[in-house]
Amino acid sequence: MRVPSHGINVRLLYVSRAAGPQTTTMTTSILSQAQAHNQAQGITGVLCQGQGFFFQVIEGQRSRVNALFHRIAADARHKDVEILHYEEINERRFGQWSMALIHLSVDDPMVRLQHPDFDPYSASGPQVMKQMMDLLEAGQPIKLPEG
Repeated sequence: MRVPSHGINVRLLYVSRAAGPQTTTMTTSILSQAQAHNQAQGITGVLCQGQGFFFQVIEGQRSRVNALFHRIAADARHKDVEILHYEEINERRFGQWSMALIHLSVDDPMVRLQHPDFDPYSASGPQVMKQMMDLLEAGQPIKLPEG
């Protein structure tokens, strides 16, 4: 998806730890809020969650992505929120989703075999982005939020 020419568009990748258990209720709440807000704001992205981590890519107009990140950083469901990568973009990687979900299971063969010691806090932004792209390209389940 081409990004409109007005304004500067960015891609932001962050990681955080869950402040409590990563339950279906928590995930559903995050996704439903993201879907409603992001669609209205022209923000797209993908959220990975599991093993006590959230990592997420959000794309869109710089001021809107920055405002969303500040809301996320203040959200009590997250702690240890850290930006891993931030870049200006001409084209979106995740333009088809207002927010998609990838669940990271400790039993996921992609996580165990190809990235056995994966820790997003010690990985570089490009390494975490590669992990997300590997999961997407390997056909791992992606659950789209209910509309």
